[in-house]
Amino acid sequence: MQAGNAHYRTKADVPTQVAVFPLAGVLLLPGARLPLNIFEPRYLQMIDEAIAGTRLIGIIQPALDGSARADGEPELCAVGCLGRIASFTETGDGRYLIALQGVCRFRVLDEVAVRTAFRQCRIAPFLADLPEQADAGIDRPALLKAFRAYLKANELDADWESVSRADDAMLVNALSMMAPYGPAEKQALLEAPDLKARAETLIAITEMTLAREADDFGSSLQ
Repeated sequence: MQAGNAHYRTKADVPTQVAVFPLAGVLLLPGARLPLNIFEPRYLQMIDEAIAGTRLIGIIQPALDGSARADGEPELCAVGCLGRIASFTETGDGRYLIALQGVCRFRVLDEVAVRTAFRQCRIAPFLADLPEQADAGIDRPALLKAFRAYLKANELDADWESVSRADDAMLVNALSMMAPYGPAEKQALLEAPDLKARAETLIAITEMTLAREADDFGSSLQ
């Protein structure tokens, strides 16, 4: 996996401990880009330290059941995704605008007791994410059909020329990240075993959402 100027090919290329950024409803996937606006002091510090070090941070959701630690901080989901800071801009008003490029998913082994204001975890990387993904045999027509139906139902549009040029991995991961679904659906997409399973999960979620919206519309007319 190439992210920015760095290559991540083996377990040795991935740190065993990373700073984590808990964000509900936010999804980062290997190879995809995620723009972020950083303004909280502890996460400004996190970015400063990442820039000075590996440039890697972990994006992870708070636990889906809403559980919290004794100090009030949310518990974390078991799986997140490592991202490399591929671009970085200071705004002049105390914020950072960054873009993360996904490297690989990881499983949280445990959270580390640290003195930093931001949280850190020991992780086990999903090494299968590191090789460049070849054609995964996804049902591209079914995926595009479901996506078109969703856009039509919600009176939205897309740059279909760019969509048609995207390879399978870029298409599946970009649609998964931009889809306006909730934290549980985002986590299901993140934890899908492979690209084909992620595409199938995205199709299923989209079809269920469309069916639910149709039922709600029908009920509102009665």
